[in-house]
Amino acid sequence: MSAEEHKALVRRFFEAQVRGDLRAMKEMMSADFVDHSVLPDQDPGREGYLRLEAEDQASFSDIRRIIEDQVAGGDKVITRLTVSGTHDRGQFVGAAPTGTEMFFTAIVIHRVSGGKIVEEWSESGGLQELTQRRLEQEIRERERVEQELQVARRIQQALLPKALPEPRGWEIAHHYQPAREVGGDFYDFLELPDGRLGLVVGDATGHGVPAALMMANTQSVLRAIAQRGGSEPGRMLAEVNEVLWAYMPPSMFVTCFYSVLDPESGRFRYANAGHNLPFCRQEDLAIELRATGMPLGLMPGMRYEEKEIMLLPGGCILIYSDGLVEAHNPEFEMFGTPRLRSLLTGHVAGPKELTTVLLEDLERFTGESWEQEDDITLVALRRFAS
Repeated sequence: MSAEEHKALVRRFFEAQVRGDLRAMKEMMSADFVDHSVLPDQDPGREGYLRLEAEDQASFSDIRRIIEDQVAGGDKVITRLTVSGTHDRGQFVGAAPTGTEMFFTAIVIHRVSGGKIVEEWSESGGLQELTQRRLEQEIRERERVEQELQVARRIQQALLPKALPEPRGWEIAHHYQPAREVGGDFYDFLELPDGRLGLVVGDATGHGVPAALMMANTQSVLRAIAQRGGSEPGRMLAEVNEVLWAYMPPSMFVTCFYSVLDPESGRFRYANAGHNLPFCRQEDLAIELRATGMPLGLMPGMRYEEKEIMLLPGGCILIYSDGLVEAHNPEFEMFGTPRLRSLLTGHVAGPKELTTVLLEDLERFTGESWEQEDDITLVALRRFAS
């Protein structure tokens, strides 16, 4: 074949590409065709080339290839062309359709042998432009998600108590630190009849938005039921469980410690739905407040053991979530309840100082490179010494 015949073959090949005529393209390509400008996951052979062309046709409309210049020498044909098309049909190399028209210049070299195209080399800005658009889309999507998470964080923060209660003769402190923008931990203070105070700390399974939604739902149910009378912790958790069980998604549940404090007498009644055992420190001892009960939302008809302790002047209680005791150091050791008990036993100051001591010790334990794995919530209360 002459140089002009080679050029004519390549022009027919481009025309078949514009029409999306894969059969005609295949007839013009040798069985051992090789594309030397393949994408990372593309087959460099003839079938891979045709599949990519089919993807072009499925992704773009109004495809045009205008030959600007063409030269031939020996068995090679070099073509400079302008390529355009509207990306409005489907994804292409991971980039979603935008409806915009693309223009780019390409240089394509074909080697012809025996009347067939046997090799192709190409260089163009099309893939780079698509990659840039995909990156821009990903950046916009990430920004949108981050904005939505910030809104969700503000909503969640608004659901949490805006001020600490100040019952006479008592001091209360708290710390809330989600592992992500939003978390599954929650705490609450409920004003009950006769000056009593409900204290709640809970943890919805999982992380992020799903856990935050479940946390908000649980907190709303707790508040609603408490308005009807929340002075019996065991009954409160049983009623909350019945409501949550009807709506809880599979494999999700909520642990929750609910307690009622009588500031005048120091009487502290509590029930526990599978939550970490709080500590009570008084008379130089730190003991766990045990009460049996399954997490909320797992199954109906649950009963929750209710217990009571009398807090003496100077006595302190710490309610916490598992993000504290299950934090790991670089050697994969857990912070653990023995360490927490030891810190509580040696602490004699107030709740604010206690939370500061715990967080500082946690920071020393986990190290500077620690990535928080779970939400951390602390609620501490102390009866003033007489």
